[in-house]
Amino acid sequence: MRKISADLVCPVAAPPVAEGVVIVDEAGKILAIESRRQHDPATLEMHKGVLTPGFINTHCHLELSHMKGRADTGTGLLPFLQTVVNFREIPMEEILDAIEKGDQEMYDAGIVAVGDISNKLDTAARKDISKIRYYTFVEMFDFLQEDWAEKTYEQYRPVFEGQSTANHNRKSLVPHAPYTVSRNLFSKVRSLNAPGNTTISIHNQETPEENELFLKGTGGFTEFYRSFNIPLDQFRPSGKKAIHYALENMDPACRTLFVHNTTTGPDDIAAANAWSPNVYWATCPNANLYIENRLPNYRYFLDAGARMTIGTDSLTSNWQLSVLEEMKAIAKYQSYVPFGELLRWATLNGAEALGFEADLGSLEPGKTPGLNLLDLGPDLKLEAATRVKRLI
Repeated sequence: MRKISADLVCPVAAPPVAEGVVIVDEAGKILAIESRRQHDPATLEMHKGVLTPGFINTHCHLELSHMKGRADTGTGLLPFLQTVVNFREIPMEEILDAIEKGDQEMYDAGIVAVGDISNKLDTAARKDISKIRYYTFVEMFDFLQEDWAEKTYEQYRPVFEGQSTANHNRKSLVPHAPYTVSRNLFSKVRSLNAPGNTTISIHNQETPEENELFLKGTGGFTEFYRSFNIPLDQFRPSGKKAIHYALENMDPACRTLFVHNTTTGPDDIAAANAWSPNVYWATCPNANLYIENRLPNYRYFLDAGARMTIGTDSLTSNWQLSVLEEMKAIAKYQSYVPFGELLRWATLNGAEALGFEADLGSLEPGKTPGLNLLDLGPDLKLEAATRVKRLI
């Protein structure tokens, strides 16, 4: 048994405890949260700083870790996507080595669970032995070609079947984004995922061109499709923004994780929340800055009481895989978001979005959520120098 104490303990699901003590067994299961006054100081592991649960990274592409530094910053989403699609001829040894290092980087950064996008089986073996829990989203896209849906599913079925379910890992089939998934493929996804304890992830409103495509049938995506010789003959703009197409074609009974949301507005949030009580929103601020030089307006989400979570995206579009660095980016550019809110986004909300909240996301007896130590500035301020030390 360990008794770990710090200046402040933030359980997340309960008020902070000044000079608190987190008591855990040898497996890291929490037995109690108490005060220093209840213990002989000689029995305590004493730390300066703030104790928090382990972080939850709700959006990552671990299989793209080998792409670090190979995509230019500030290009906008469409040139970025073309870089990723056209990049080829990477030796498998290099890919697997980068995956291993990315997994270890996240563990060292205090991350205990990851919602990970997979288009291949490259990460499956690492997930089988990782100390991190994974929810793998096998992502499908047919580029809005209605007659490609069946062959797309057949292409991804072995990828889905081969994903890791070891060590409490989970998986589901998911649509990539409104601008790449036909109605037929959306229907296929709905039929293959059982409602209830299932999370569906979808990229959403990452660039203004996405909404323009659905509103008017114009903009950068028309040229993007032309560049790959993919016709948009069957596509008809709806006159509504992209998220409405997604809502019309997904199952409200599943937990739904909308990812990025850079151009999402109050009306979009209201529509999604009215559509289902199971909606979560993943923000990846450093990736948004890397690709588009912009961030979502977090005020919209706070005002709506939206359940926000935090992701890192991939090393293709980020400088590191650290939930803390994402929190620091939000605190730097939209400092009205308080630390307590950011911490909930980074822990309990993320655990709930992935269906891992029975074990992770908050410091509560019976859970094994991991334990991080943060060296915050005065008044719980996240600063550039703030670091995380993983204690469990």
